[in-house]
Amino acid sequence: MGDNSGDLDKRTASDGLQHVLPALPHLALRPVLRTIRRAQLREMVPLADTTIYELEQRGEFPRRFNLTPRCVVWDLAEVEAWIEERRRASQGGKIKTAPKPDVRRRRMRPVR
Repeated sequence: MGDNSGDLDKRTASDGLQHVLPALPHLALRPVLRTIRRAQLREMVPLADTTIYELEQRGEFPRRFNLTPRCVVWDLAEVEAWIEERRRASQGGKIKTAPKPDVRRRRMRPVR
């Protein structure tokens, strides 16, 4: 029997997307397994929205993308990889902490 249904099973999802999105060859067609919205991102990454935006603009944080004109999401795997990379950098001493304030220079409640 010349059943071609097996050939359809062998095609990957990215093969199907190539036919749907022929005008966008620059897109990386890596499957996004799970996305998160801003509230979920802020639970994982306790930084202000402006800080996250600035990190994105400098290329130091995963970029957001739009699902719809009003729905912005991040790839969960990219965010988790960023957190893990920051953990390794912190443990390796590559991230310097801010200097502690000189409490002797306080105007109110100076330390003696």
